[in-house]
Amino acid sequence: MSIKVVSLFSGGGGLDLGFQKAGYEIIWAIDNNKNAVATYKENIGNHIICADINNIDLATIPNADVVIGGPPCQSFSLAGKRNVEDERGQLVWRYIEIIRHVKPKAFVFENVMGLLSAKNKNGEKIFELLKRTFCDIGYNIESKVVNVADYGIPQRRKRVLIVGVNNGKEFAFPAPTHNESGVGLKKYVSVKDALDDLPEAILDENGIVHYRCEAENDYQRKMRTNQGVTEHFMPKMSELDKYIVSHVRPGGNYMDIPSDVKSERIRRLQREGGHTTCYGRMSPNEPSYTINTYFNRPNVGCNIHYAENRLITVREALRLQSFPDSYKIVSSSKQGRNLIVGNAVPPLMAEIIANQLKKHLKELPV
Repeated sequence: MSIKVVSLFSGGGGLDLGFQKAGYEIIWAIDNNKNAVATYKENIGNHIICADINNIDLATIPNADVVIGGPPCQSFSLAGKRNVEDERGQLVWRYIEIIRHVKPKAFVFENVMGLLSAKNKNGEKIFELLKRTFCDIGYNIESKVVNVADYGIPQRRKRVLIVGVNNGKEFAFPAPTHNESGVGLKKYVSVKDALDDLPEAILDENGIVHYRCEAENDYQRKMRTNQGVTEHFMPKMSELDKYIVSHVRPGGNYMDIPSDVKSERIRRLQREGGHTTCYGRMSPNEPSYTINTYFNRPNVGCNIHYAENRLITVREALRLQSFPDSYKIVSSSKQGRNLIVGNAVPPLMAEIIANQLKKHLKELPV
């Protein structure tokens, strides 16, 4: 019998892909971003609706065994202005309303690290309030800060996961399978491991390319498709960006850029420090840093290709997020593409959580 899933704040479907791969049946999903919904339909199914979750009649949401999703995280982000009282910050409570209504056997809630320290206007920690509320509506919960690199994904991406189980034992998170040293566990999957079979980037945004060589490792084999590869086009760069990129060494950042660069921001960073991944080039033998929604820019994170003088392509960002090469993006704009990729939960991480959750669901009373 299939395990039925309702997906909230689905985006392009990173969580959903992982649960689908683990054998779950996604029966209903929702997001308010047209590009994300179009991409979801292209890759996962037509069961998603494009709507504001605040305006949905709860009675129209079907019954399900599991609810998954992460409310938009900008209000809790460590990178921007933090205002947990704004509309997006309130969406965590809408998530709880839906859990209370659907009464699933279990739920999976994902969010950014900033959630741990976010407070409301009364000074109460949102994270503690959330956990208490989940318990009050009948769920045994377990939470963990997960670094996806610990589970074989080539990216240092830390996220907060809360898993609740109704009338059952607390969820036990799967043990890490990888570490930095490779002692006792497998060694982290590196950027080179993840990307080295891809060919040179092309100029045509709609072009299709073919692999440079046979798959060289398990990660590449997991990602590959029998058809050609899409989304592997050269990101546009200004002359200043090209100058900057040409000077940054693998693993380096703005400190490698000559001080005569025509950028006051870079000179300030060189004087004052901080933002160490800024203008960063990836280290070939390590996982990438967090793939964000601005990976088409050199000044927001570590987005320079480890071996070529360019920024990473959309396909390379998807690979580092563990999306299969069969995944296609449907978007009316470049930034729309990047939002879908940078906001996603890595599908491989979702699949690992989904398989672990299955063990708990088997133990629950029918």
